[in-house]
Amino acid sequence: MTRRSVQSILISSTKMHVLAGKILGFTSLLLCCLSLKPDALNLRPPAGRMRILPARILWVWERREDLTGIDPQTTAIAVLDRTILLGRNLKVLPRRQPVLYPEGVRRISVVRIEAPAEIASGLEAATAAAIVQAAMADSSIAALQIDFDARRSQRAFYTRLLHDLRRSLPPALPLSITALASWCSSDDWMRGLPVDEAVPMFFRMEPERRFAPPVLPQLEMREPLCSASIGISTHERHPDLLAGRRVYIFPDRGWQQDLPLLSDKNFAQRTEP
Repeated sequence: MTRRSVQSILISSTKMHVLAGKILGFTSLLLCCLSLKPDALNLRPPAGRMRILPARILWVWERREDLTGIDPQTTAIAVLDRTILLGRNLKVLPRRQPVLYPEGVRRISVVRIEAPAEIASGLEAATAAAIVQAAMADSSIAALQIDFDARRSQRAFYTRLLHDLRRSLPPALPLSITALASWCSSDDWMRGLPVDEAVPMFFRMEPERRFAPPVLPQLEMREPLCSASIGISTHERHPDLLAGRRVYIFPDRGWQQDLPLLSDKNFAQRTEP
């Protein structure tokens, strides 16, 4: 055997040892990762979890409503369950008005958060517990939605709250949030939030945005979390962004008056987002 052959064998042997070491290290890392809870690796939920819901969802706020006439195959309902008032302390206001709906309709439990002033530090855990209580009170709900128009100074609190919520909720329960249209277009603060969707609300907006043409750059949905859904109302103009999205509809005059409007061609009748 020549000197060159011996060198080749030694080099090949060295490469094999290095490769074996890398494989062993990767295997150890993989086993370590598999031993962790999913939330310890990545709080972002798996894609497509909201697809259990139909493409049209009716927001039901604090009114007595009779929705027994809707079709559960094409329409779900997102019912305000409670309102949480935050400030120096926490106060929970449960829903007071009844809602009638047909058997088999899929329901989202909605929790509204209002914080007109500064939020006292350390309220994240208590707020998360109050929200989880709403979700766990009815095991038949299809998803949980948080409605909070967080100001810039409240975003850090909201981010911590959503992370606490995702850790506390059942893994299979989708978590949705509503979003100001500006959060989805000109603001990127939601990136990385552990939610399944952010619903941009195209109603009750500032006058200069409300009557602006929907093709303006400031109305372009750049945030990926906002790409699958949209929120509109029954009587306000909305952009032509309904196709291929899950459409949430808010009744400006209550569903007793506005339910007949759903047959209008402007509202999608799709059963798949």
